[in-house]
Amino acid sequence: MKSIDLVGYIAATLTTAAFLPQVFKVWQSKSTKDLALPTLLSFIAGVSMWLVYGLLVESTPIIIANTATLVLNLIILRFKLKYG
Repeated sequence: MKSIDLVGYIAATLTTAAFLPQVFKVWQSKSTKDLALPTLLSFIAGVSMWLVYGLLVESTPIIIANTATLVLNLIILRFKLKYG
C-alpha cells in the first residue's frame, strides 16, 4: 500500500465515522426536526458525485469512504422522511 493511500484510508475512516453518532441519535430519539432537508439532500448529492469521481479515477479510499458515507446519510434521510 502506498503511503498516500494510507492517508486516504485514515481520512475516509474519520469522515465516515463522524456520521455514526448522528445515525444513532436519530435512531434512538426518532427525531429529525433539527436536520435541514435541503442541507441533507445537498450533502447526499455531493457525496454521490465524490463516489462517481472515485470510481472514475479508481481510488479505493474515495470509493469506500463515499459509499459508506452515502449509506449512512441515506439512513438519516429515511428517518427524516419517516419522522420529520
